[in-house]
Amino acid sequence: MKAHILATAACLALAPFAAAPAMAQSTDRAALEWDALYFANDSTLPFHAPDFTKITPEVMEVAFEKAMAIHNGEIAAIKNNPEAPSFDNTIVALETSGRMLNRVARVFFALTGANTNDALDDIQTRISPKLTTHGDAITLDPVLFARVKAVYDNRAAMTMTPEDAALLEDTYEGMVHAGALLTAAQREQVKQLNTELSKTTTQFAQTARSAMSDQPLIVDTREELAGLSDADIKAAADLAASKGHPGKFAIALQNTTQQPLLPSLTNRATREKLFQLSFHRADGQRAVDTRMLAAKIAKLRAEKAALFGAPDWATYAMWDRMAEKPKTALDFMQQMVPALAATQRREAAMLNEAIKADGGDYEVKPWDWYRYANRIKAERYDLDQDKVMEYFQIDRVLEDGVFYAANKLYGLSFKKRSDLPVYHPDVSVYTVYDRDGSELGLFYFDPYQRPSKRGGAWMSNFVEQSHLWNTKPVIYNVLNISKAAEGEVQLVSFDNVETMFHEFGHALHGFFADQRYESLSGTAVARDFVEYPSQVNEIWATWPEVLANYAKHYKTGERIPAEMIEKIEAAGKFNQGYDFGETVTAALLDMKWAALSKEEAAAIDTPEKVDAFERKALGELGLEIDLVPPRYRTTYFNHIFSSPAGYSAGYYSYLWTQMLDQDSRKWFRDNGGLTRANGDHYRATVLSRGGTMDYFEMFRNFAGRNPDVTPMLEARGLTGGEGAE
Repeated sequence: MKAHILATAACLALAPFAAAPAMAQSTDRAALEWDALYFANDSTLPFHAPDFTKITPEVMEVAFEKAMAIHNGEIAAIKNNPEAPSFDNTIVALETSGRMLNRVARVFFALTGANTNDALDDIQTRISPKLTTHGDAITLDPVLFARVKAVYDNRAAMTMTPEDAALLEDTYEGMVHAGALLTAAQREQVKQLNTELSKTTTQFAQTARSAMSDQPLIVDTREELAGLSDADIKAAADLAASKGHPGKFAIALQNTTQQPLLPSLTNRATREKLFQLSFHRADGQRAVDTRMLAAKIAKLRAEKAALFGAPDWATYAMWDRMAEKPKTALDFMQQMVPALAATQRREAAMLNEAIKADGGDYEVKPWDWYRYANRIKAERYDLDQDKVMEYFQIDRVLEDGVFYAANKLYGLSFKKRSDLPVYHPDVSVYTVYDRDGSELGLFYFDPYQRPSKRGGAWMSNFVEQSHLWNTKPVIYNVLNISKAAEGEVQLVSFDNVETMFHEFGHALHGFFADQRYESLSGTAVARDFVEYPSQVNEIWATWPEVLANYAKHYKTGERIPAEMIEKIEAAGKFNQGYDFGETVTAALLDMKWAALSKEEAAAIDTPEKVDAFERKALGELGLEIDLVPPRYRTTYFNHIFSSPAGYSAGYYSYLWTQMLDQDSRKWFRDNGGLTRANGDHYRATVLSRGGTMDYFEMFRNFAGRNPDVTPMLEARGLTGGEGAE
């Protein structure tokens, strides 16, 4: 069945928007209901793109209410159909229901991720439990399920396409997983748990975001920021003034534990303050505290899993994953731990030597790690990151790099347009043309960091591809690149270059969707598969032909020297103890929370017990957690605690898909690299398949064999037990 709007909202991960200035905000109910009907039909703009001039927060809330009412009527018509249940009048009818609700949700949750405000946050708080209740009323309806089950039980006698069969199976299994086979009393318990999870995860998300955006590091003097550029210091002064601290300086937190400015700060005390502020955000040290919210979420999830007879949330949640079982994911991660731990210890010893050579009389701490790792990297590989950035101008990276690679591989072309409304002035829009010159879809690009945007980078759709509706994809990429000062050339780090290629890999997965049904289209795949195509697309960031086209000095136009790229790639294999370690630790911490039984979760009933559980869970891993803390601590682990499901019991996916990615990179290298033949093959076997088939079969169709973990271990320097030098 079509993924619930609630699930869709969690995956969209977009941001709230500033109210459109072109339209006055009305509080008249009749006027709002009229305006809300904008969502009742497809937008009249090209590709049915959202018209942001017609959308305000007040309209969104009323639109949600009207859309749910319309959806209820559609469901009632299916249930009350006097004809015997059939694939068309039940399964397809369910798939095609809720279109208005989908339109509203896609825009709303897109806007609440990339450009939020208090009004939208308030609406999200109110609407999330209503959406949960609405979704549960559908998936747990016994009359509706009886019709679905009747079609499912008769499937052997039916003639269906493979996609029809996939839709039927997903519809039936999705309802069973939601609780359709439980007793009436148990279904009511599930509804109550889902409502509480919706409320609590929304509260966690908003509280964690507040801890990040509302509590920057404040310092008194410019000297404390020694090492930062003049532009960074000016930005810090401007931020401090905006926060009510004129004459001082402020550094905003990013979503991860490590902070981008730490390596540049020469003042060790400031480095420690910035790191500790990040590490301890939302753990009660500065009033904001999400610990009991995390504990409550874990408890509710464990209770829900127990209703289904599952020993823990991880077992329940992984039902539709490629890995399928928690043990598969845990064994996969644990095999990396011994070599990773050895690498961490060896790299720490190297950093301590560098500190001593620098005249320091202390041992490395997390706030020192990247400063000295970058110094060793610069010395070992003679790599100056500031010099590297001079070859990566954002527009060239996008148009002459990301788009160029897509043209060479898949025959795509792009045309920038200025006739469509956007939700923020930083957003640009492109029409995407397919290899035959036909229009493929629309691409929105939103690159810059701002206080109204959540951290990280992501992709999603405003409009999904569907042959049933004859709709083409409208896709957006959101990033968090620090914006250059007014009048300065926008340069980006190589990390951001890779992120741009990565997120456009998601976009390609969406653009090449070739499905009849929206719920199986494009990136509607398992959590531990969806990151795979995006990671594969990163290979082209350093492919010689692509580099030669986009990596040019912003002043001279000179191509980036080959030796600099060799150094970047060599340096990329350095510091795996931290770079890889923080991700592994976060993934294992996620699994520890998801593996709690109902009784174990209930016992974590104080903030202190949350701290103790996290400490014990991390300590059991055998990694150097005091030197390499997880990429996200419990208190700001939005991936796993900010939606009813999200990446919970699924953060391992980033590692699992790296296995698929590195093995696929090997295939591309072995088969000629950047060629149309290779691109067409990958498009046909993976990128266009959506969620219509078994993922191992999909990979075998591409590579001719099952995935192999060896290329990933080699790329990470984890094949010999001692780690890579």
